[in-house]
Amino acid sequence: MIELNFKTFGEGFPLVILHGLFGTLDNWQTQAKALADHYSVYILDQRNHGRSPHLPDFDYPTLAEDLHQFLDQHWIYETFLLGHSMGGKTAMEYALRYPDHVQKLIIVDIAPKEYAPGHEDIFAGLNAFDPATITSRQEAEDYLAPKVPDPGVRQFLLKNLSRNKTGGYEWKMNLPVIQEKYADILQPPQAEGPYNGPTLFIRGERSSYVLDEDLPRIHRYFPRAQLLTIPDAGHWVHAEAPEALLDAVLQFLREPA
Repeated sequence: MIELNFKTFGEGFPLVILHGLFGTLDNWQTQAKALADHYSVYILDQRNHGRSPHLPDFDYPTLAEDLHQFLDQHWIYETFLLGHSMGGKTAMEYALRYPDHVQKLIIVDIAPKEYAPGHEDIFAGLNAFDPATITSRQEAEDYLAPKVPDPGVRQFLLKNLSRNKTGGYEWKMNLPVIQEKYADILQPPQAEGPYNGPTLFIRGERSSYVLDEDLPRIHRYFPRAQLLTIPDAGHWVHAEAPEALLDAVLQFLREPA
């Protein structure tokens, strides 16, 4: 049985938050602490990310079963569930498979569809050096820069570096498996559903991940889904417009089901 790394804050009805590809639970810690004034908030490292186990299987049915085991281990049989990007697809898969366990669902900047590959430069940058041989984060950033010119994305990726006790660094994430199974992460949820509970899709105004043309497909899986657009935000809505996102989440969770 897998044991996912997690942190928890606050008291009250549980709210579970799932990060995206190449992310960790720390990406959502600021939001988790703010939401802890109202809920028992759990932020998780999904498998092959952060400090959770590195394992060969990596697709949405597997990630959803990891979440199912985590909730069982912590005696959580009904929850609010929020996921961003890859974590959003995990959340969709879980809600479609276990609809009675999810009281409300929030999906941040991802749709239930297959996406075209778009992370080739990131993989190339991450594979451009052996973290065990570098002596500083700046050295790692210098290797990344030619392939990943956006400094914000570079800093996001470099959060995966951990200093090795024997010298040098190592990746927290399981980069070989993530790259090998990348095509599976581009896929839509595999469960048929539907999930008939209250659902909020949040997208960034400057992001192209969730399009108006995706709405019929969203409603096929999630008949009660609402779509909210956060102004002046891209794909990383929680980092670019944290207050607007927090307001939207709280308003939705407080509405009668």
